[in-house]
Amino acid sequence: MPVSPSQSALDTAGEGAKQIADLFYVMLSVGVLIWLVVIGLMIYAILYPGQHDAKKTQLLVIGGGVVFPTIVLAALLTYGLSILPELQRPVPAGSQVVEVVGVRWWWRVRYRLPDGGTVETANEIHLPADEAAEFKLTSEDVIHSFWIPSLGGKMDMIPGRENRLKLFPTKVGVYRGVCAEFCGAAHAQMSFDVVVRSRADFDRWLTDQTQDAIDVPHPGKQVFLRRGCSACHAIRGTVADGVVGPDLTHFGSRRSIGAAVLDNTAEHLRRWIRETHEVKPGVEMPEFDSIEGTELEALVEYLESLR
Repeated sequence: MPVSPSQSALDTAGEGAKQIADLFYVMLSVGVLIWLVVIGLMIYAILYPGQHDAKKTQLLVIGGGVVFPTIVLAALLTYGLSILPELQRPVPAGSQVVEVVGVRWWWRVRYRLPDGGTVETANEIHLPADEAAEFKLTSEDVIHSFWIPSLGGKMDMIPGRENRLKLFPTKVGVYRGVCAEFCGAAHAQMSFDVVVRSRADFDRWLTDQTQDAIDVPHPGKQVFLRRGCSACHAIRGTVADGVVGPDLTHFGSRRSIGAAVLDNTAEHLRRWIRETHEVKPGVEMPEFDSIEGTELEALVEYLESLR
């Protein structure tokens, strides 16, 4: 699956982002045109100094200083307003609904299922390509801002309020999402991956996410429970039912650790468990530097097996 090499609103892979990029290019072109006119007049004044015809000068000032800016700004305003109805149009019935909650400093993600239920994941969003999706956005603590530059515009996430955002991905691939509102110490490390899939691939992925973890005896599971990880994290299908931190039911299938801070590898997971605050200063998860040796290896193996 192609991974977008940039976090850019101009590297578009969604209808909303394309409309915003088109608006940017139109405004840039008009701005360059006005700049060229102003520079041209300045050069003319330098090359031909002295007194100029008063009537022509008056026409130039009124035309160039009042009429021209009014026409240009009115045209830009009209063009900008013309894209709003499409961006604000409700999603079609049956579209995927994704509930995202901003938490210092990670993302709680819930998918609405066709039967009316939900399934929860964290720090990673999957969407079907060439279909509208509706996001319901809120926050548990402070104001965050949800933004996937390549797919569309940003939307604030405000405690006690639900904001809605429509996105329409058009290209299969992996894109970067971020928090675009300063929210505290780890704001710059509050990112997430967005995986856009074909509809069939997305349906398979969502079906897999609804399944509970296979509850089999494993030394790492005993470490997870004995060390108190289950007080914050849930693993559906086991006795772990914490709600403070991310749901880890399918943690092993995710691309990253700690809201896209580290790639999801065994080596990085060992470091995340033992050196949490060095990796992500300000994070509320405690460090478990006392876990080491066979105990650490068992825990890492168990978490990586949760697919």
